[in-house]
Amino acid sequence: MTDASYPRDLIGYGARRPDPQWPDHARVAVNFVLNYEEGSESSILDGDPGPETGLLEGATGVPAGMRDMNAESLYEYGSRVGFWRLMRLFEEVRVPLTVFACARALERNPEAARAIAAAGHDICCHGLRWEKHWLLSEAEERAHIREAVASLERTMGSRPLGWYCRTGPSVNTRRLLVEEGGFLYDSDAYNDELPYWDTRHGRPHLVIPYTMDVNDSKFANPAGFSSGADFYAYLKDSFDCLFREGAQQGSMLSIGLHMRLAGRPGRAEALRNFLYYVRSHSAVWLCQRIDIARHWAATHPCAA
Repeated sequence: MTDASYPRDLIGYGARRPDPQWPDHARVAVNFVLNYEEGSESSILDGDPGPETGLLEGATGVPAGMRDMNAESLYEYGSRVGFWRLMRLFEEVRVPLTVFACARALERNPEAARAIAAAGHDICCHGLRWEKHWLLSEAEERAHIREAVASLERTMGSRPLGWYCRTGPSVNTRRLLVEEGGFLYDSDAYNDELPYWDTRHGRPHLVIPYTMDVNDSKFANPAGFSSGADFYAYLKDSFDCLFREGAQQGSMLSIGLHMRLAGRPGRAEALRNFLYYVRSHSAVWLCQRIDIARHWAATHPCAA
């Protein structure tokens, strides 16, 4: 039995995992996520105390208080080149995308916003900026959530229905999302391979867990991927395991991509090979995150 005084759930579904009942009897739901962050990262130009240091190809050593021209340039590659390469690739293979979009980033690239809308990819709000929510006060976080929603509604023509923080939420984030209203789900969790309901904040709230392992961010980690072949092998092994298990128990595979990382040619080619590999299988649901949210709410409504 879970101790009510201990605010973590270490049990989850346990041995009695629900049948997700994916459409057309699919064994696994596969969702590709494109993180659109370029233009919203930490920058002296935006009044931040220092340049961005996260998810770069390598450390540049520029100290706080100075513009890091290399870091800025690496991020610019994502929106200038990587975005368009990945958009062409997913159009070629006819696979839908979910875009984890930082509101400020899409404000600064209206052409990209129009391309996302024209392609029919769904938007999950990735914050006002690519910022660490645990560093914000509760009042700041509440204001940033509200501003991010309003910004994406202006840019994309409709409000986002999902939410995902940079690398993780604060202790207040989920409660503030429920308070704000309008969200069908958030992905600020890494603790399962199926969606689940969180009922702690006054009304049922759906959580669709994300991934840190099946994620190209490991190219920016010295202990992570070093080549496109590494990336492909890990993607394939993850898919193969879940597809095999799906004959008995269905689950969900999230695959995280970043334009400045997966958009590089050697990595994009590995991703292309994997997309065609997945496409060669039947009994796979290639879907958007909003599709998963709507399916789960209809098929597994909250019992609490």
